[in-house]
Amino acid sequence: MDIFQQVVNGLTVGSIYALVALGYTMVYGVLKMINFAHGDLFALGAYLALTLFGVTTAASSGSGWLALLVVALAVALAVGAAGLAAERIAYRPLRHAGRLPPLVSALGVSVFLQNGIMLVWGARPRAFQHNLSLEAGLTLFGVRISAMQIIILVFALLLMVALYLFVQRTKVGAAMRAIAVDHETARLMGIDVTRIIQLVFFIGPALGGLAGMMVGLYYHQLNFTIGWSYGLKAFTAAILGGIGNIPGAMVGGLVLGLAEALAAGVSGQWKDAIAFVVLILILVVRPTGLLGERVAEKI
Repeated sequence: MDIFQQVVNGLTVGSIYALVALGYTMVYGVLKMINFAHGDLFALGAYLALTLFGVTTAASSGSGWLALLVVALAVALAVGAAGLAAERIAYRPLRHAGRLPPLVSALGVSVFLQNGIMLVWGARPRAFQHNLSLEAGLTLFGVRISAMQIIILVFALLLMVALYLFVQRTKVGAAMRAIAVDHETARLMGIDVTRIIQLVFFIGPALGGLAGMMVGLYYHQLNFTIGWSYGLKAFTAAILGGIGNIPGAMVGGLVLGLAEALAAGVSGQWKDAIAFVVLILILVVRPTGLLGERVAEKI
């Protein structure tokens, strides 16, 4: 049964990777740019949740679940706003400057955010405290699924399904897909390209911020460098699934989480190395990722 326990653990972590990977793949889809600051926006969401849980827990008279809802909404809005600010200040002026200047600017935003987190919350690891009642859980066929794992899996699944339906079934989603094909043609069709790009830079970081909150709740500890480690793995997941492909980012995150968890069952010290070996082997067979890079298609 130990392998099934690792599968549950892998799906839990993989769903977090998938949420963060969505931000990378959405930005790449509309701008063909890698937002290297996205991992640090994820870290910002984790640290904002750390602070907000302390405030809302005190204000809600011990109702931890009300605090969870309030914090989730506040984190999504705040990190989404930070993503909008980064797009307006650091990326939009360089939109037509080629591919390299925006990448350098993204690295600058990443350094700024990471050092800002360190200055505000300190360089030492911080304990993530909350008053949620999480003693309950499920035991299925000898596999223990904690209440927090259930929350993360269900919450992440709902967010991913909602995003997929939004992109595939709404006019705004169709506009996103049109911009991913060709900016100029989309503009001639009456689509406000700038506003759609702003929306992408709000949704992606908002999902990343919520993933940061989940990491804090799951591991009970934060370090100001988590943006780099989780950002790297989420970027890897986006490539694994097919960069620019939203379902691919979801699948890539889950596959990477499973590979990492199963590798940990073999050797905890080598779990990252084993997981990346699996990634390399998959990309050797399918260079465009499991579901393939999203290319031009009819809307």
